[in-house]
Amino acid sequence: MGAGTAATFSTSGASLSHRPSTSNRQQMRALVTGGTGFIGSHLVEALVRHGAEVTALVRSPGKADRLIELGVSAVSGDLEDLPALERACAGQNVVYHLAGLVRARNEAEFLRVNQGGTRNLAAAAQRQGSPRFIQLSSMAAGGPSAPGRPQTGEETPRPISAYGRSKLAGERVVRESELPWTILRPPLVYGPGDTEILRAFKAAALLGLAPTLGSGAQQLSALFAPDLAAALIAAGCGETAGKTYPVCHPEIFTSREMARAVGEAVGRAVRTVNIPAAVTRVLLAVIGASARAVGRPTLLESSKADELLAPAWSGDPAAFTRDSGWQATHDLQAGLARTAAWYREQGWLRPAGK
Repeated sequence: MGAGTAATFSTSGASLSHRPSTSNRQQMRALVTGGTGFIGSHLVEALVRHGAEVTALVRSPGKADRLIELGVSAVSGDLEDLPALERACAGQNVVYHLAGLVRARNEAEFLRVNQGGTRNLAAAAQRQGSPRFIQLSSMAAGGPSAPGRPQTGEETPRPISAYGRSKLAGERVVRESELPWTILRPPLVYGPGDTEILRAFKAAALLGLAPTLGSGAQQLSALFAPDLAAALIAAGCGETAGKTYPVCHPEIFTSREMARAVGEAVGRAVRTVNIPAAVTRVLLAVIGASARAVGRPTLLESSKADELLAPAWSGDPAAFTRDSGWQATHDLQAGLARTAAWYREQGWLRPAGK
């Protein structure tokens, strides 16, 4: 969740025809790691609305106030706190593992959390009765797709960034465990509470500009955060066990088209500004070097360039829809419109041109 907000998110409109595979007479008990984050906040609220008894593993108890208001039990600890993991996993039917690093100082730091932390959690879950384990990974673990050939989840993984390699390493931990597992790989996720895409909204609303990397022809898939929350819950059905899926809306668009769609969402025609690939690489190298100089973790650095400039990051959700009954209900236009409205309600975004 974005800093400083206690707003309520809604998954209303998300399509969900399957529930987790627990007894109809038994209330679902679910552990969520990363529950105070952007995606985790949406998932927790969706679980509460579905009548689940939710526990959240929280690194910073001060960030758990909103969860506690919802009736969530908070266990203080992180993925390296073994006693906390044991307490959190005890008595759970389902574990939703969303916590991980998206920024790090180096690849070893990514691996320590995204692989090592996952190993700790999976081991604790096995010792506490082997509940259903739903791993939120990333399309970065599979690597980029080819233009016109969206990922299906059956390709040989070829991650091209330190982050992607660490997410794939975390997937392997889960696959090698004795847990009943399902792995979901979303692409770009956006929606209420997202502070990353907020920058694009502000640039469009205030300046009428929409920067795009490279030529602007990169092919993309995306997923509205409430739809992802519904997908995570749907992943608990039996037909998805032991499988890895890309999850996204089936719509594919270019980065230039997305930039223009952000402009439409804020009510302003925007001028797209292409940042050449060579300039992008130099900028990322400078940002990365500056972060390393002060010992600060960063999302943007030189090795991220190949990922950001790849010709396509697209997925085909057909297999997951077939096995779970889930489908995304918000295309890009609808999801961006709801996101812009939420930003305005929270005072994060001023009307266009003001």
